[in-house]
Amino acid sequence: KPLIQFFTILLIVFSCNKKEYADTIIFGGTIYTVDSLNSKTESVAIKDGIILKTGTYSDLEKITNSETKKINLEGKTMIPGFIEGHGHIMGVGYNEMNLDLLQTSSYDEIIEKVIEKSKNTPKGEWIIGRGWHQDKWKDSPEMIIKGFPTHNKLSDAVPDHPVYLRHASGHASLANSRAMEIFGINKKSSDPDGGEIFRDVSGNPTGVFNETAQGLINPPSGTFEDHLKALKLANDHAIQNGITSFHDAGSDFIDIKAYKKLGEDNELNLRLYIMLNGNNDSLLTHYYNNGPEIGLFDNHLTIRSIKLYADGALGSRGAWLIEDYHDAEGEHGHIVTPVESLKKVTEEGFNNGFQICTHAIGDMANREVLNIYNKHLKPGNDRRFRIEHSQHIDLVDIPRFGELGVIAAIQGIHMSSDRPWAIDRLGRKRIVESAYPWQKLFQSGAVIINGTDAPVEPINPIASFYASVSRKTLNKTPEGGYEPEEKMSRELALRTYTINGAFGAFEENIKGSIENGKLADFTILDQDIMSVDEDKILDTKVDMTIIGGKVVYKRN
Repeated sequence: KPLIQFFTILLIVFSCNKKEYADTIIFGGTIYTVDSLNSKTESVAIKDGIILKTGTYSDLEKITNSETKKINLEGKTMIPGFIEGHGHIMGVGYNEMNLDLLQTSSYDEIIEKVIEKSKNTPKGEWIIGRGWHQDKWKDSPEMIIKGFPTHNKLSDAVPDHPVYLRHASGHASLANSRAMEIFGINKKSSDPDGGEIFRDVSGNPTGVFNETAQGLINPPSGTFEDHLKALKLANDHAIQNGITSFHDAGSDFIDIKAYKKLGEDNELNLRLYIMLNGNNDSLLTHYYNNGPEIGLFDNHLTIRSIKLYADGALGSRGAWLIEDYHDAEGEHGHIVTPVESLKKVTEEGFNNGFQICTHAIGDMANREVLNIYNKHLKPGNDRRFRIEHSQHIDLVDIPRFGELGVIAAIQGIHMSSDRPWAIDRLGRKRIVESAYPWQKLFQSGAVIINGTDAPVEPINPIASFYASVSRKTLNKTPEGGYEPEEKMSRELALRTYTINGAFGAFEENIKGSIENGKLADFTILDQDIMSVDEDKILDTKVDMTIIGGKVVYKRN
């Protein structure tokens, strides 16, 4: 026994004295930790994908050896990896595969793109696209009904292919006559609950399907191989933009199967945080029976949330408002999901340990969702329910976010993109007082997370960061920004894209800041977005993306 005790003591002493060497040291630039003090550090040491230590280079050099990799920032800036707080990962991928209409500036340009696509598409096969937005066009079409184009010119240009083009918001779509013919859409077709088929004066469909009416036309779904291809494209596109984690706002069985396939094959760089499609009863039942899935594939996949829709989008007048639309008397938008259904899924999700994330853009939708959440969110239960978009909120309801602990998942870029025309929908009073009310939310104690809603907007977090701190369009107008009192400070904007995003996914203890023991997820930028002149923020390039201590993207 004495001999065993002797060797045990020797082993303990040896273990205590054994030096732990870093795999990688990063130094030579400005490093923002986004810790509780908003501090900076000189160097970061990484071991096995985890932050081992931060501090001075001379201090960290002591834990290097001949095998330690050294990354010299050469004056560049490093921040915790960008966390996309609300997007649609498969939509990003399919936008790469299909017609990307985000940058189109007229209906004629869209038609030309469809014509070009049709030349290499066999007759009868579908042409799918997304990204058009009529309020951003430089020229208006000759025929407009309710502010939207009609299918006629598109149908005449491409008669032999069914065409289905989703609005940038995802809350409306434009179909040509061939597509409507396939699904039997005509003058006699009825509007579904929560949606509308736009019609001309004679009652004929114009080709525009708003909100739930989009479900009347169902182009063929992609195969599983298509899904894998789209996911790989989205993964690559995201990391090129410095994104290390991505909150996906609504996935189904086939999506989750693709995530797990890439995870098993070690091809998933991104860390995905998944919200289940709240309209899929069988999906919810499966997860209620089996429970959340947390930290799969070395923290690359977590499924513990449910996505619901309370209303539609402002651009298509689908957002649910308390008062009439300023530019459409008598219209209040759409309740996309019946309130009783919202209540039911919220209660079931709560009882089964799932976070609830509900899309709400209009002030009435935000109020109703807060009312539903109020039943379940009590002091101390830390369920972190979210309202996705939180775009237009009545002044009475803004303090309720902080009081209930509801997270406001906003997209800074939406203000930049939509504000020039949103005033037509809401009128000046509502725009000024309660639209995109970021400072009011922050001052009332709400946690704000940021994102782009890609592919509704380009996935670039730099653009959304710029919009958050400037309240300007990407053309850098107007001078001083829209409602400048609602601007975020740069510190707040960075937190909304890092540590707050981690908090919104219950992951603030493992990511979102550069601190000992956290995942080594970093974004390296070619200039300092925290100090560079505001007008130069948009010039910022992502030089490198590091996930789990591995360089997954390097510019040039």
